[in-house]
Amino acid sequence: MFDPAAGMLALGLIAGLAFATWLVSLWLRDVSIVDGMWPVFIASGGILYAFKAAWPGTPGVAALALLVAWALRLCLHITVRNHGQPEDRRYQKIRAGNQPNFQWKSLYIVFGLQAALAWIVALPFMATARDAGGIGVLGGAGMLLAAFGIAFESIADWQLERFRKSPDKQGKVLDTGLWRYSRHPNYFGECCVWWGFGLMALAAGAWWALASPLLMTLLLLKVSGVTLLERDMGERRPGYARYVRETNAFIPGRRA
Repeated sequence: MFDPAAGMLALGLIAGLAFATWLVSLWLRDVSIVDGMWPVFIASGGILYAFKAAWPGTPGVAALALLVAWALRLCLHITVRNHGQPEDRRYQKIRAGNQPNFQWKSLYIVFGLQAALAWIVALPFMATARDAGGIGVLGGAGMLLAAFGIAFESIADWQLERFRKSPDKQGKVLDTGLWRYSRHPNYFGECCVWWGFGLMALAAGAWWALASPLLMTLLLLKVSGVTLLERDMGERRPGYARYVRETNAFIPGRRA
């Protein structure tokens, strides 16, 4: 059952974290720090739902463990990757298009929006935290899918970072490893994570929690993920057109 009181508490917590991150961004003059905080926003909602539950059952404990593992890995990965780098070019474009006074506008354009989205994405954990039963077939499938997604995107991110650090790869396109079969295997893994959590929530009877994987899929495919990155990569990497012809965009697979 949807719990409005717990939902409002989670929204307040996420909004508070987003506000604090915005204050730090004013000092650093870099709003792209929000990317590293995105998994923290989501995990904070899930953890709050777990604390609000009387006694989380096995599904709730399993979902929470997977959520924390996902959030820690992604937060550390993004933070380490961006350390010492200038503001991400995506946010530079947003900054340039929202002058004057972007530093104040960014509170709702960037941080407020991401807080609202993170609250929706965290919805499955409201349901799993209250699931006092065992892990059935549907919940088990969701748990395995989420674990697979975490592992898949972790390997993809590791392969990409190794490629980026290789001096002889500058200006080239990564088309080996998982990237041989998908142009965005990290996003595919991320999608699997959230459909896994969605299935676990569905097993708890919370059909409304499917708003989370549906929203995440939309973001990954059409908003901040594949579409935006494809446009940027096509402009910067001359070999990317060949890569597009030969490799699936999202679901792993090779074209004949």
